Amino acid sequence: MDKYLHLLSEKFPTTNAVVTELINLHAILSLPKGTEHFVSDLHGASTAFIHMVKNASGVIRRKVDDLYGDSMSEAEKRALCALIYYPDERIELVHQQGLDIEGLPIPLPEDHQAAMRYWYSRRLHQVTEVARAVTVKYSRSKVRKLLPQDFAYVIEELLHESRVEDRQDYFNAIIDGIIRTRCSEQLLIAISYLIHTLTIDTLHVVGDIFDRGPGADKIMEVLSTVHDYDIQWGNHDIEWMGAMAGNAALLATVLRVSIRYANIETLEEGYGINLLPLANFAMETYGNDPCTIWQTKDFENNPRLTRSAQLMAKMHKAISIIQFKLEGEIIRRHPEYEMDDRLLLDKIDLQRGTIHIGDKDYPLTDTNLPTINAEDPYKLSEEEDELMTQLLRSFRKSEKMQKHLRMLYQHGSLFLVRNGFLLYHAAIPMNEDGTFKEVNVCGQRVSGRALMERIDEVVRKAYYGRGKEKEEALDYMLYLWCGYGSPLFNKDKMTTFERYFIDDKQLAKEKKGAYYGLCDQRDTCERILREFGLDPETGRIVNGHIPVRTIKGETPIRAEGKRFVIDGGFSKPYQEKTGIAGYTLIYNSHGIQLVEHEEFESRERAILSGSDIHSRTLLQDFSKRRMLISDTDQGKILEEQVRDLNRLLEAYQNGTIKEM
Repeated sequence: MDKYLHLLSEKFPTTNAVVTELINLHAILSLPKGTEHFVSDLHGASTAFIHMVKNASGVIRRKVDDLYGDSMSEAEKRALCALIYYPDERIELVHQQGLDIEGLPIPLPEDHQAAMRYWYSRRLHQVTEVARAVTVKYSRSKVRKLLPQDFAYVIEELLHESRVEDRQDYFNAIIDGIIRTRCSEQLLIAISYLIHTLTIDTLHVVGDIFDRGPGADKIMEVLSTVHDYDIQWGNHDIEWMGAMAGNAALLATVLRVSIRYANIETLEEGYGINLLPLANFAMETYGNDPCTIWQTKDFENNPRLTRSAQLMAKMHKAISIIQFKLEGEIIRRHPEYEMDDRLLLDKIDLQRGTIHIGDKDYPLTDTNLPTINAEDPYKLSEEEDELMTQLLRSFRKSEKMQKHLRMLYQHGSLFLVRNGFLLYHAAIPMNEDGTFKEVNVCGQRVSGRALMERIDEVVRKAYYGRGKEKEEALDYMLYLWCGYGSPLFNKDKMTTFERYFIDDKQLAKEKKGAYYGLCDQRDTCERILREFGLDPETGRIVNGHIPVRTIKGETPIRAEGKRFVIDGGFSKPYQEKTGIAGYTLIYNSHGIQLVEHEEFESRERAILSGSDIHSRTLLQDFSKRRMLISDTDQGKILEEQVRDLNRLLEAYQNGTIKEM
């Protein structure tokens, strides 16, 4: 401990420095806790997600309502919120069309320049007032760190304006000076972005950034601007992470799913992946094949596609066959995965046009399979092998893709324990009796929390590892995508092959693991919370993965309030199932709110007319005592720092350590 105190003394070399820091820490501990937002299953729905970040799931509009009440018209509230959400675009519209100038409640001067000065003055006052309302719970030092350097002094002065008359004159003089020096626009933009930053203190994304929507790359770019966020990997995130890291089977899976749902925009425009080699291969291999069962879904609803429906179908078929081959190679390398029932290519009889499963032969829906070699159906042809080499190289060379892969690792984990919440995307594998299921993870049989920790370790080795260890971990990413014991899948099998090739719905069924039948019971959730070191009385679980079918009367609040399932359909393809357009769980110093969102019209409408995501609060669980930072996990860390500083102070006072 003496060695540690000597190191600490280098940072705080005098008694006064220690005392100053102790006062600062005690003050921080007495502040209200920051607001945490939880979302899940974004599935590439970038437009809705970006708006949700900008409006903080309706929190900013509620702040405006609280501040102005009936003193401001609905039209002006919408205009003010639109300015805060999209300051750059809204200011441009004001210049172009005079939007919302005429909506102000008092007559404006006839002179345009005078009107603009009035508009800037009024909006600067209002935006500053909103910023003051959202920064009041934070220390000045925290706010100061987040201020843009160019305007730090001015914004800080505005935020700490006093109602005392002489200070009010000072405040107005600052506003006038800003307008005279033509800095109004830059300052409005800077303060608006500060509001975005501080309204969401921490953003938790509980899995599945990637999948059906066209903007996963845009979501990742927005996350890179959020000052504090974390990601709990979902099954689709693991699929993409494996592909980005070099698992060829998962790369083929990413391509197949993207083509199947007419969503190649993320790959081509977002990440610059060249799909021309795949298109050429598909045309050469299946040129005369109508590819009837391989038609792309939602093709008509994607006007940005430049390829024909027939070419997309051929590409879909080509990459699907490659995927089944590559999966088979990994499964044969790892008998411990216990996935031999997924080895189906060798059960095909091309002469008869059938496949043998169990004790029965089934007719194939497609028998034109020229790349399957009867002697070794899992071996890629030379052309397929060359194609995959090109595609793997393309993934590795995409700087943006590799940047986002690093973000997924640096900010991601399989699970997270934070402030009494346990976050994981899908499941904790369990046996029918409610005990935790043992799973073989790269040679270790583990269950419960140890299973989740071991998988997290293996996922990291798939990126950071070396040699054989890395290869084994990279293979295991496929098991995480579709293996029975995977907490991200946890079904008996993934029947992709059957859905394509066999016209029998019984064979396409996927049986869920025991967890899914147990997780809505309170005692199961309490058992899981104890396993992860949380108080079963006060702790809660947050999941996504399974869409909540509100349209059928399902609720996101499960197990007597011990578990929240917040997959509400952010992405449009899922909204037919859910009947809504997503959830946000909000945890602030007053307690918990669960907010249900309606479909977002469009970014353009939000900018033009101030339209917003309409939300309603499903749950408000507020505590009698406001939660402080001292009540949080971060508070425990700060209290430990206080104890260390007190020991250093004592050492200075008794002369054990000399002041510098």
